[in-house]
This record gives sequence, structure tokens and C-alpha cells, in this order.
Amino acid sequence: MNTSLIIGSLLVSGLIVLVAYVIGLYNMLVRLANNIDKAWSNIDVILKQRHDELPKLVEVCNSYMTHERETLESVTKARNAYREDMKTADKAQAENQIVSALGNLFAVAEQYPDLKANQEFLAIQQRISALENTIADRREFFNDSVNVYNIAIQQIPTVLVAQEIGYTRKPLLTVAPSDRKDRPLAFANRMAVAA
Repeated sequence: MNTSLIIGSLLVSGLIVLVAYVIGLYNMLVRLANNIDKAWSNIDVILKQRHDELPKLVEVCNSYMTHERETLESVTKARNAYREDMKTADKAQAENQIVSALGNLFAVAEQYPDLKANQEFLAIQQRISALENTIADRREFFNDSVNVYNIAIQQIPTVLVAQEIGYTRKPLLTVAPSDRKDRPLAFANRMAVAA
């Protein structure tokens, strides 16, 4: 009788430990998934701030860049393509378009010395550059969170719990291929220097 009681106690204890372990794995996965959502929300806050600066930038550039309508429209179009109801991957793609359009705008602005000297343009450009640095930092944190999550859901025994609750790999934020290319710089005073 004592042997049955001991075996029963061991089985119940083992079952309790197994259930506690599975609950611990589940809670860890939930925490990691929520960290990804939090990291994206942090990026979203900075993106909103940058989106608020873009109309000001376009407005300042409008009066100087009369022949660059297409460049200004690409910034506006890219900003308008971003919607709050988009999925994270779609938002990231829309943001890559904005970054590309901004890069083109700042490269073209090099050709307009009066614009480059405008204090309002310089202030907005510095603000957007500071926001870009913050976005880069937060993207790195997001990718770290996604990487930790992706590793966790692929490891044994966590993979079993992840499959049961439908957790799948999440994509990392990447840079658009067009942003990997060097942009030619045009200096407005090149002729003056050569003379």
C-alpha cells in the first residue's frame, strides 16, 4: 500500500511539475510576443512625429524647389501611403518608401543654396534626422525582440507549445534595396570651386 501511495504521489508531483513547466513556457512566449508589439508601438510613436514634420518640410521646400515638383510629391505620396490600419510588415514597407523619398529630397536640396541656408529648413531637417536616429535605434530593439521570439519558438520543447497556440515566425524589419545604394551628391557651389 505504501508503494502505491509513493508512486501515486510521484506521478501527481511529476504532473504538477510538467504543467507548471508548460505554463512557464506559455507565459514566456506571451511575454516575448508582447515585447514585439511594444517595440513596434515605440517605433510607431516616432514615425507619427516624423509624419507630422513632413508637411512642414514640403511647405518650406515648395517655395524654393519650383522645378522639383516630382520629388516633393513623392514625399507627400509616401507619407499618405502609410495608414494606421496596416499590418506591421506593410507599415515597414511604407516607411521604407518615406525614407527613400526623404533621401531623394535632401539630395536634391543640395542644389538649392538658398534652401540650404533657410533656418526653418535646417531646423526641420535636423529634427527629421534626429527622429531617423531614434527610429533606427528602435528598429534595432524591435529586431532584437523578434529575433529572441523567433529563436524561442523554434527551440525544443518551446516549439511544441508555440505550435499548439499558433505562434509563428515574425519577420525582421529590413532596409529597402533602393536604400542600400549610394546616392550621388550634387554640390551647388561645384562650379565656383572649380573656377
